[in-house]
Amino acid sequence: MDVDKDTQQLLARRLSEEVGISEPDARDLIKLIGTDWNSLLREARFLKERH
Repeated sequence: MDVDKDTQQLLARRLSEEVGISEPDARDLIKLIGTDWNSLLREARFLKERH
């Protein structure tokens, strides 16, 4: 899924702040998953637990 850069940046920043992962990790998740917020939160939390 192609997400425009502004949307990707906003989502990455919000995900990073809310879950505590890095913005580059958040951008990678957005590229893999898309923009579904619940899915992003779930995967970001899983990623954070692994680190």
